[in-house]
Amino acid sequence: MDIVLRSAVVFIILWLITRAVGRSTLGELSSFELILFITMGDLVQQGVTQDDHSVAGAVMAVGTMAILTVGLSYANMRWPKMRKLVQGSPVVILHGGVPDLKSMRKERMGLDDLMVAARGQGFRNFSDIDLAVLEPNGKVSFFAKDQQPASGAPEEPEAG
Repeated sequence: MDIVLRSAVVFIILWLITRAVGRSTLGELSSFELILFITMGDLVQQGVTQDDHSVAGAVMAVGTMAILTVGLSYANMRWPKMRKLVQGSPVVILHGGVPDLKSMRKERMGLDDLMVAARGQGFRNFSDIDLAVLEPNGKVSFFAKDQQPASGAPEEPEAG
């Protein structure tokens, strides 16, 4: 039972760490961050199982974290208000071609990071983007400026 309690505590700590790290960091990990997270996993394992090297101890630790993960997924589905707490909510980081520096600072995302993501979607300039949204999973969704006339009415086909 001790392993189950330690697993639950470590699960909560890891969840808090991933929330604190920020979405822009979780979207794409650098090589160093990947190594850091793998190393953290090994350190966490030592704290959870201590000197227990049995298969049963490993199954209990992994099972506890799996049950908590499924429980959080169920809670997100069942109670939509909890989804914002657990997963976060999308944040508009650029509107009308102008980056929202305050929102980006809050999410710890730099202009260079935004430009890299925009180039990855085929945008050359911020002015080509109507809206950019930082999603809860760390990815950025881009919406191009509309090429429709200012009236909003579709153009008539030319007679030919």
